[in-house]
Amino acid sequence: MTSCGTTTGVEPPLAVLAELTHRCPLRCVYCSNPLALDPASKEMDTATWCRVLDEAADLGVIQVHFSGGEPTARKDLEQLVEHATKAGLYVNLITSAVLLDRERLARLRDAGLQHVQIGFQDTMAGKAEVISGFPGGHPKKLDVAREVTDLGLALTVNAIVQRHNIDRVNDFIDLALELKAGRIEIANVQYYGWALKNRGALMPTREQLVRMDEAVRARLPELKGRLVVDYVVPDYYASRPKACMGGWGRKFLNVTPSGKVLPCHAAETIPGMAFDSVTERSLGDIWANSAAFQRYRGTDWMPKPCRSCDQKEVDWGGCRCQALALTGNADNPDPVCDLSEHHGVLAGIIETDGGTAETPFIYRSFSL
Repeated sequence: MTSCGTTTGVEPPLAVLAELTHRCPLRCVYCSNPLALDPASKEMDTATWCRVLDEAADLGVIQVHFSGGEPTARKDLEQLVEHATKAGLYVNLITSAVLLDRERLARLRDAGLQHVQIGFQDTMAGKAEVISGFPGGHPKKLDVAREVTDLGLALTVNAIVQRHNIDRVNDFIDLALELKAGRIEIANVQYYGWALKNRGALMPTREQLVRMDEAVRARLPELKGRLVVDYVVPDYYASRPKACMGGWGRKFLNVTPSGKVLPCHAAETIPGMAFDSVTERSLGDIWANSAAFQRYRGTDWMPKPCRSCDQKEVDWGGCRCQALALTGNADNPDPVCDLSEHHGVLAGIIETDGGTAETPFIYRSFSL
């Protein structure tokens, strides 16, 4: 087994993304869930999730992020939050907020919930509805966000940025301040899963990105001490790849509704890989010993030029799912890197998709 960058073997993950369900009332055109969703009949039951949470805590996980789909579609969410809290985990809820109200938020807080992250598709209600495919969602999100802070919970505004709203990044920041959020994530859409189907409709131009970058950097001095800003330049316009999820199998693991354990939420797109399930092996055993987690962990797997690069333990070879999507082979260097022989493929994509012409959205269909 290759090392995770240490001399003592594989260090424990910092966080687990617990995808409780793929059910969701929204039809977001950038949805990051897999193209083939787990049906409700395949979701793990409460007892199994509680065991997984105990195993995560025993493994050394610090944070659990309850996500989906829409995690509040699970009627046992309060029980899972309470169990995670008693296990010593910091509990974050990643939600669209459209199924929440003050009464349930209060129950979740009393169960131990500490942080809520709400995704906003836009700052304008009508435009947000076009992206989410859910009428009335934006006002509901605003109401719930105010209840979150009023109940004493920490709030992150997740501003999902793409071609049609990127010029309103200042409005997103103002919205976060108005809602008394402690943090804003300026989350440029990443082109995996359903978002890859809509790349031509979502991808901003380089000029838009330059304007956004200037706007964000101009606001940072006044926001110091008021609002934490998480912001990363979109991959397609970068010259060096990011350390995807902190590096494959280094800091993060994802548990799907049916129990499969993934190094990242898009890993199932890689053909020929088998992912173990917590219904058959313990979480700790999967983390340390499964073939899927070992495949791209560390640096021994890297091809040239990654293997000899002085950044190899900084970016860890970039994103395997992106290498697959752009080059057809997950073993290739991430083509975002300008040292990659495949870097030129991005120029063609930017020329084709990074324009301003209106391209119709393709909506996913799924229900509660």
